[in-house]
Amino acid sequence: MLTIERAIVDKIIAHARADHPDEACGVVAGALGSDRPGRFIPMENAERSPTFYRFDSLEQLRVWREMDDQDEEPVVIYHSHTATEAYPSRTDITYASEPNAHYVLVSTRDPEDVEFRSYRIVDGEVTEEEVRVVESYA
Repeated sequence: MLTIERAIVDKIIAHARADHPDEACGVVAGALGSDRPGRFIPMENAERSPTFYRFDSLEQLRVWREMDDQDEEPVVIYHSHTATEAYPSRTDITYASEPNAHYVLVSTRDPEDVEFRSYRIVDGEVTEEEVRVVESYA
């Protein structure tokens, strides 16, 4: 189960809406081993595409080094789908390389009803998980 603060959910959705019609992407970092998303890091979709996303390699290197320096890890890796449901595509599954991360997908295909779903993707196997939105971790 992904437990995540409402403020972070709101930021992810706002990023997805702002980048629409292109896919948005980013990371939410958290302390190593905590499984608690804390630091929202929107990233640039290097593809600038409505059907595909890719982190810019230099930006990704900088962000991952920053997380290492702060004893953090990517707790959530998120991106949006602009015309399809919030479910990982074959490409998403292929590129999922963080076995401990929650892979969040946001669908912006319906501006009135945004889908926000989370998955674990390990060795090509996709498992949807419950999302518990809290006001605060305290």
